[in-house]
Amino acid sequence: MMKTTDPPIVVETQLSGTRQQVWEAITVHDKMIEWYFDNIPAFEPKVGFNTQFPVHSESRTFTHIWNVTKVVPRQLITYHWTYTEYPGEGKVSFEILDNEDAVKLRLTNIVVKDFPQDVPEFKRQSCIDGWNFFIKDRLKNYLQKQYG
Repeated sequence: MMKTTDPPIVVETQLSGTRQQVWEAITVHDKMIEWYFDNIPAFEPKVGFNTQFPVHSESRTFTHIWNVTKVVPRQLITYHWTYTEYPGEGKVSFEILDNEDAVKLRLTNIVVKDFPQDVPEFKRQSCIDGWNFFIKDRLKNYLQKQYG
């Protein structure tokens, strides 16, 4: 399960597009809903911005609550992540890095407060699989389609 004693989950991948294009994909609402969660009601890359939206998984609902805590334009955005229905807190950072002729994205997920052990979606492997899906599949394919 996802616990504070776990090492951070880190997912990295090279992406198509420029640093600015990757930044927009992870911070501009209209672009985020194309690859991330399609029901994010609003998003702004500003410290203190909050949003929340439900995600359904089988018989459970996970109402995501995000609070943006750090923004360095075209480099880094971090948000605090909780759920209405369950205890536990996380911190997720998206960091854009230059990597030779490409742009690299590093996602880091840190557990701030333990998540419930009896909920399968909070297993560490489930979180790893989810971030790999979003970053290495959905985001990568979105940018490839947009910018070749």
